[in-house]
Amino acid sequence: MRQDDAVTTNDEQLFLAHTLKNPVNGRILQLAPLLGVSDWWLTAGALFQTVWNVLEGRDPQAGIRDYDLFYFDEDTSYEAEHAVIVRAREVFRDLGVEVEVRNEARVHLWYEDHFGVPAVPFTGTTDAVDHFAAKTCCFAVTSDPAGNLSTYAPHGYEDLFARRIVPNPVLAPREVYEAKTQRWLAQWPSLTVLPWPEDQSGNDASPAARITRREML
Repeated sequence: MRQDDAVTTNDEQLFLAHTLKNPVNGRILQLAPLLGVSDWWLTAGALFQTVWNVLEGRDPQAGIRDYDLFYFDEDTSYEAEHAVIVRAREVFRDLGVEVEVRNEARVHLWYEDHFGVPAVPFTGTTDAVDHFAAKTCCFAVTSDPAGNLSTYAPHGYEDLFARRIVPNPVLAPREVYEAKTQRWLAQWPSLTVLPWPEDQSGNDASPAARITRREML
């Protein structure tokens, strides 16, 4: 094994150890196969926000508004997705949290109305994860029928463990990144937020994006 491989494996193990300190994550990963959907992954704040909590010594569930579970189904009808959402309410009813289940094959149908920019159809669930507003958010975990966990971390773990948020200007507009990072800083003040890249005219990112660091409380 190469040294880089060993580091990656160790980081992945630490990431999983941190995320599973939130018992809700563990239960979702156990129960999700009951939904009967393909290419499903637990993703987004359920993972990276749990890690931030662990690193800050907080309750692993603190500040997490909902738990995103993505899947991919070529049936992009509203009715098909709604049927899965209804089924998920029953499967996750005892968790005491909101589990937001979405078919990522449908995102391009509503994204522009919601965020103001068009989106091309995603090719799979991990493709959707690749398009998050921040690279530090691009994580997902799934499990096989035997309960073995697999992770998806296209940008690695270094920025996550450093509590450093790096923009990912591939789909979401700057305003979405700014709004998210402002909200996250209010909950996790030890974060470092890198500014949105300069626009094509060479102007600096807006003042709201020019966040560097706040000291830990």
